[in-house]
Amino acid sequence: MTDLPAAGGKKLGLVIDLDTCVGCHACVTNCKEWNTGGHMAPLTDVNPYGAGADGVWFNRVHTYEIAPDGDPEAGCGRTLHFPKSCLHCETPDCVTVCPTGASYKRASDGIVLVDEAKCIGCKLCAWACPYGAREFDVFDGVMKKCTLCIDRIYNENLEDADRVPACVATCPTSARHFGDLGDPTSAVSRLVADRGGIELMPDLGYRPVNRYLPPRAKHTATPATPSRQDSVTGDRLWAMLDRLLSR
Repeated sequence: MTDLPAAGGKKLGLVIDLDTCVGCHACVTNCKEWNTGGHMAPLTDVNPYGAGADGVWFNRVHTYEIAPDGDPEAGCGRTLHFPKSCLHCETPDCVTVCPTGASYKRASDGIVLVDEAKCIGCKLCAWACPYGAREFDVFDGVMKKCTLCIDRIYNENLEDADRVPACVATCPTSARHFGDLGDPTSAVSRLVADRGGIELMPDLGYRPVNRYLPPRAKHTATPATPSRQDSVTGDRLWAMLDRLLSR
């Protein structure tokens, strides 16, 4: 088993705005392109141009139709695009179940990584992750995952504006934000506080660093009388996502 480091002050992570994500998959594509030549490269593709295409993707976007008031008979209230990658949890079981120490969490910035030289491909970390964020490379026989693009964010040869994860750099609607969520005065922490950012499945106790900003209520011609669509927010949305991620 692998021990977790002592809790530090710095917690690098992502804040994803579900209100402005349009599901364009630009973040998915740029993540794949950067990491194919980056820290955990190469990222395997299996039959990429045929039926049953598969491979290693650190970032995926799922799209759901949400019914008003959670009533499937009432029709669709809105389309929700839900990006998903490693959440760099504060207390990740994917680390503690690793028998070789290949999966580890850095004390300096809270990023969870995999040491491929130590990974034996047992997949225990994938089974332990409730968010489905681990990716097994069948060609290399090792586990790979989102690194928050450590080879970008710490690259002093890049301009400051470019020292962010590839997914953040490429988002055309600025739905993705990167920063230190351990600093309550940082831009991302203030954004979470202002918009009521949510962690996924808090009841499990993994304390994911990444946060999601909920969709804003839709405006109608008579705002004093909220429509059925306006009610698809908050607890109902997160309960639906919990059910989908638990499948």
